[in-house]
Amino acid sequence: MPHEPVLMVHGVGSSFDHNWRATGWVDILEGEGRNVIGVTLPGHGVGSVPASEDPADTVLRGCPSSGKQVDAVGFSAGGHALLRAAARCPAAFRRIAVLGVGDPNEGDNGAQLGDIVDGLEADDEPSSGTARTIRRLAAGVGNDRFAVARFLRAERPPLSAEELAEIRLPTLVVLGENDFAQTAVGLVGALPAATLVTLPRTDHFATPTNFHAIEAVVRFLVE
Repeated sequence: MPHEPVLMVHGVGSSFDHNWRATGWVDILEGEGRNVIGVTLPGHGVGSVPASEDPADTVLRGCPSSGKQVDAVGFSAGGHALLRAAARCPAAFRRIAVLGVGDPNEGDNGAQLGDIVDGLEADDEPSSGTARTIRRLAAGVGNDRFAVARFLRAERPPLSAEELAEIRLPTLVVLGENDFAQTAVGLVGALPAATLVTLPRTDHFATPTNFHAIEAVVRFLVE
C-alpha cells in the first residue's frame, strides 16, 4: 500500500531547501518511500505569493489535488501555518508534526516579533541575536527581507482553544528546551490527540538539525 506524501513547510526567513533538504529530512523521508512536497510560505522565495496571503491557504493549496490525505511537518512559522490549515480542513491531513511552536501569546513573543520585523526593515543589522539571525538567514537563502517583514506584519490572530480543538488528528509537537517559545504545554493540552517531545539543550534554530527531532518525527509518521 502506498505511503501518504509528506508536505513540509519551512520557517520564517528560510526555505524548503535550507530547513529540509540540507538537513537530511528529504533524503530520510524519501528513503522511507515517501514523496515529499515542499511548500513555500507567502513572501518567501522567488515569485512568491503575496506576503499578505493567509499561510493556511498556501499550505492547503500544496495538498494533492486528488484529495489524498497527506502527512505534514512544519517548523516555526511553517508549524503555525500548518496548525491553521489543519484547523480549517482537518480531513486533508492524516498526521501532522510541528516543530519550534509554543503556546499562543506566551512570554514576550509579541515584542520579539516586533524586533524581528524592525531588524528585517532596518538599514543596519539589528543588535538582537534572534532578529540578526533571521535577517542573515533571509539574505542567505535569497529571500527579499522586506517581503518577509510584510509576511510577519500581516495580522493573523493566534488560533483559539476552540479552533485547536478541531484538530483531532494525531499531532506531534517538538520543542527545544532552550527555544524562545518557552513552553508548549498549553498547546499540547488544547490539541485532542497531541504528544510533546522536548529536545534537551536545543534552541529554536537548531531544532531542524537535531537528530532526535528527525528520529521522533519519522517514527511518528510511520505509525
